[in-house]
Amino acid sequence: MFVLAELKDTVRIAPDQFNLQLVDAVRDEIDRKLANKVLLNVGLCIALKEIVSLQDSIILPGDGASHTEVLFRYIVFRPMVGTVMTGKIRNCSREGVHVTMGFFDDILIPHAALQHPSRFDEAEQAWVWEYPLEDGAKHDLFMDVGEPIKFRVSREIFEETSPVGPPKTDAQSTQGPSTSTAAATAAQETKTPYKIIGAINESGLGVLSWWDQQGKEDYQDDEDNAEYDNDEDGEGACEE
Repeated sequence: MFVLAELKDTVRIAPDQFNLQLVDAVRDEIDRKLANKVLLNVGLCIALKEIVSLQDSIILPGDGASHTEVLFRYIVFRPMVGTVMTGKIRNCSREGVHVTMGFFDDILIPHAALQHPSRFDEAEQAWVWEYPLEDGAKHDLFMDVGEPIKFRVSREIFEETSPVGPPKTDAQSTQGPSTSTAAATAAQETKTPYKIIGAINESGLGVLSWWDQQGKEDYQDDEDNAEYDNDEDGEGACEE
């Protein structure tokens, strides 16, 4: 779930930090720059693990700060495809079940990857697994907000969120009102830099309380069936 990524960067240290040890100043600047941020095709940066090497610092013309090339290892959240993780249900929509890890919220379990058959309850705003019973009836198992849920990572999606071009020119703004409004709305949409797609459509995955309850019922059945065989006199066959 967490991996070590080896990264290289040129770290700028402002003059007001020259009173610090170089290593400490570099550590603070790297954490300020990367902590809780997503690097494309790397993952969500969590914390600095160690600095591997520091090159000589230089001062560029017109800039009083020092610039140091640093090789370092950073702890990154990027679970491998196939990893089973446990989070909590953040909310549900027709798109599927949205899950949070507490420090990472962009996890989606699409409706196609839920247990089958499942339906979306508009009143409860929750997905419901219609669990089939032996007599042919169905028992509704709700996926409520806040419930712990176990899922398998099936896919990861990285998106480039940095600016890709200059602002629109005046010629482009001469479009009709409806077209301009639609374009402005689309431009304001926030892209998700890193998203995890999960699945729970296999045994043992899903809301933890489902399987905990089933385990308790199975344990109770085993206790009820655990009886000693009696001999002809009605005494137990177990000897001391």
